[in-house]
Amino acid sequence: MSSVCRSLRMKIAVLGATGQTGQYLVNQALQQGHTVTAIVRNPGKLTVHHDNLKVVEADIFSVDALKTHFKGQDVVMSCLGFPASIFSAVTGYTMSMNAMISAMRQVRVNRIITMTSWYTDPNSGTKSSYLIRFLLLPMIRSVLTNMHEMERFLLNVEDINWTVVRPPGLKNLPASAQEFLTHDGYFVPDSSGNPVGSAVARGDVARFMLSLLNSNAWIKGGVAITTK
Repeated sequence: MSSVCRSLRMKIAVLGATGQTGQYLVNQALQQGHTVTAIVRNPGKLTVHHDNLKVVEADIFSVDALKTHFKGQDVVMSCLGFPASIFSAVTGYTMSMNAMISAMRQVRVNRIITMTSWYTDPNSGTKSSYLIRFLLLPMIRSVLTNMHEMERFLLNVEDINWTVVRPPGLKNLPASAQEFLTHDGYFVPDSSGNPVGSAVARGDVARFMLSLLNSNAWIKGGVAITTK
């Protein structure tokens, strides 16, 4: 297939569009000529205006609400995030993904790209630095646990082409021109198997997610990313 054919403009439904990464994703998608439907909980938080952008308010946990806006889309992209909790389990990732997959099946959309994080697997942080292993990861473990539950749920989804993008820490910066390092695990290792890289610009995470629209790489799999 030629590069011209592979670069066709797409209709993209974006969840989490009002978040910091989601806003980079929406802006970059519009700059690339895609048509975006931003499905949000609070439309007032999205300040972007564009002829190819439609902003709709919907319950992200409702199959019926989502399928209305998924119909006719080429791909669903999710940058949803839910806060950590020390008092109760985080459930937003699995609940929203269950609703998304069910809605996609009903309206025959078969591509979804979502993001989680490094170290979602509880055994994957053993080679991380002391501060990450003993301070950061315990603080956000409730989030990582639910992200991992969502990833395990997707492993059993055979009829949808899904991809999970796992970035490390996030910096609220626009996209760079840096090359990506990728790995089919829960972090990007160096030659010794130790994590390489640290925080990545949110704009670069959005850039990587959008690059998957023109690639068959990482279908039905998770990919840890960082930048060189």
